[in-house]
Amino acid sequence: MSEDSNVQFSEREALLFHSEGRPGKIEIIASKPMATQRDLALAYSPGVAVPVRAIYEDPATAYDYTAKGNLVAVISNGTAILGMGNLGALASKPVMEGKAVLFKRFADVDAIDIELKTEDVDRFIDAVELMEPSFGGINLEDIKAPECFIIEQTLRERMNIPVFHDDQHGTAIITAAGLINACLLTGRHMSEVKVVVNGAGAAAIACTELIKAMGVRADNVIMCDRSGVIYQGRTEGMDQWKSAHAANTTTRTLTEALVGADVFLGLSAAGALKPEMVKDMAPRPIIFAMANPDPEITPPEAMAARPDAIVATGRSDYPNQVNNVLGFPFIFRGALDVRATGINDAMKIAAANAIAELARERVPEEVAAAYGVQHSFGPAYIIPAPFDPRLMENVPVAVAKAAMDSGVATKPILDMEAYRQTLRGRLNPTTSVLTLAYEGARAHPKRVLFAEGEEEVVLRAAIAFREGGYGTPVLVGRDDVPERLKALGVQDPESYELHNSRNSPLVPEMVDFLYGRLQRRGYLRRDCERMINQDRNIFGAVLLQLGHADAMITGITRTYAHTMREVRRVIDPEVGRTPFGIHLMVGQSHTVFMADTTINERPSAEELADIAEGTATVARRMGHEPRVAFLSYSTFGNPEGRWLENIRAAVGVLDGRGVSFEYEGDMAPDVALNPKQLANYPFARLSGPANVLIMPGLQSANISAKLLRELGGDAVIGPMLVGMEKSVQIAPMTSTASELVTLAVLAAGGIAR
Repeated sequence: MSEDSNVQFSEREALLFHSEGRPGKIEIIASKPMATQRDLALAYSPGVAVPVRAIYEDPATAYDYTAKGNLVAVISNGTAILGMGNLGALASKPVMEGKAVLFKRFADVDAIDIELKTEDVDRFIDAVELMEPSFGGINLEDIKAPECFIIEQTLRERMNIPVFHDDQHGTAIITAAGLINACLLTGRHMSEVKVVVNGAGAAAIACTELIKAMGVRADNVIMCDRSGVIYQGRTEGMDQWKSAHAANTTTRTLTEALVGADVFLGLSAAGALKPEMVKDMAPRPIIFAMANPDPEITPPEAMAARPDAIVATGRSDYPNQVNNVLGFPFIFRGALDVRATGINDAMKIAAANAIAELARERVPEEVAAAYGVQHSFGPAYIIPAPFDPRLMENVPVAVAKAAMDSGVATKPILDMEAYRQTLRGRLNPTTSVLTLAYEGARAHPKRVLFAEGEEEVVLRAAIAFREGGYGTPVLVGRDDVPERLKALGVQDPESYELHNSRNSPLVPEMVDFLYGRLQRRGYLRRDCERMINQDRNIFGAVLLQLGHADAMITGITRTYAHTMREVRRVIDPEVGRTPFGIHLMVGQSHTVFMADTTINERPSAEELADIAEGTATVARRMGHEPRVAFLSYSTFGNPEGRWLENIRAAVGVLDGRGVSFEYEGDMAPDVALNPKQLANYPFARLSGPANVLIMPGLQSANISAKLLRELGGDAVIGPMLVGMEKSVQIAPMTSTASELVTLAVLAAGGIAR
């Protein structure tokens, strides 16, 4: 099924996403230092000869001395790309790159896309088989049936590493997980259910084979294709894979087959299941309508026909989404970690059971908050949310255990609890929280004001924000904005809400508000009129204050300091708060929060303590337990200096407040971040490397943040403005549309408040 079939965007935005900066979605980076001649001598000649000899003498050591053990090839010939058909190997490359990104994002598996320019089954098999020394696993993708069956089966027989066709087995595993729970809810047993499968392609056949392996009786399954029921003795449109599931039945149509059926598994075409067919099914029918992008029947249609039905689809805008991303990254994670020689039925069943069990557990608060409901096991929640962070732990463990029990693991895991800890540490909670923030925005769409609505990058962000379902963009700009939207591919530019200070009926009220606020600060009424009419940030901030939007984003056309001065004329800090900015340095397995990077030039001890508390709160919202370091050039007074008292006093302020997070200072960055350096100070109160860095002043903070943005290896998010009475974000002038959308989502969701 589609990773997310409901998110919308313009074709231009999709092309820009793939082309801006470095074309494509992946790059190769070195995991070892490559700065000096000695580094190169170790990495290549002559140092590389040592692991070469070791691998020759013991091939298993390739997993110790190379990336093989964490490397998967994502391979296609482009004969069945998504729902678009046979578009060829080259056209499949964006999809395969995307699959590689999902492997890394969800399970820290390195993946490389390989597109093979052949539709000859034997040549394809030979090419993939010859790659076995390079990879720890093979993920086959977007290969049409029936060739995909031959290719996968032959490669599984010939290769000694996991080979997995996700289009088949990924869908089957998630479907099986949902079926386990649906049967549990309806009091059925797998050995008793009567199943009708509509569709006879790769996914349908894989689903059928897996549920039979899990206990569904073969004589209780009827499969249909375009010609009707696949029955014993049928000759039209048959092949060996369909024949394996031919039923001994007198029914000949889908309508006839569904009479009294417990389960409908649809992997066919939109609208194939009619409401009248659903009415003929058994009590409490189980319906998996997984045609993509439009299901065989929509949940509202199915529920109208049978209110007692349990319904799942491949779409994210309905409950119970059958989403392959719940499975394949974590299945490979477990298989790679025990160096499995294959992915067998026992491992697939273990994955299905682990996913099913997860849906029966209490949903984490961050997941519930994102989706806007407290999910609990029931008819509308038989499959876990796709971004549940516990998947990374539960599914690989289950797969690894099954691999060991079934004899395909060549490196068994002896300490499973330690393995669980390793899995937790592989991924950065921030990435999950950001993903959940997007889901939360879609569940609770807000009105976000884009103050610089005449800039192309801002318009592209506004388009993406609306078409992604994250909320309503409120644009500030001149009358030509609709034309600019039209030039960007918007078919209905007049549907966008636009506020123009030259003709807005709100201007008199806005001037009254601003004059009432500033009249005792040296401003005349005509000064306020001029600011409302001429300054987009003032105009937008007043709109926000008057309740015409829930949040605001700006910053593209003016420096941060200039923009902040304008915003502060209209919006105050939240009572009792110190406003400040946070930069997030986001890596694959870590996030560091740096503050204050934007506002307070020489913060007092009280302000430093406020900044520490506020940043710790944001860190916890991002899924991290804060460990705060007050940074300095001095570590606990060495060397001595003139500007240390505020930092030391801030630690004392937090002592007095009795806060619930770790903090320490004054300390240099290497002591805060390097455990070996920190070990030289056994009295320090940090239990590990700091993840919240409180900077001593704006000069060092802003320089550090911008240096890391330009030179560092981590992704940088921010600055995020914290502590204002209204949700406002000021973006860097160099922001891309995607970065603006992220800040808009964070502003709307209140994560950075």
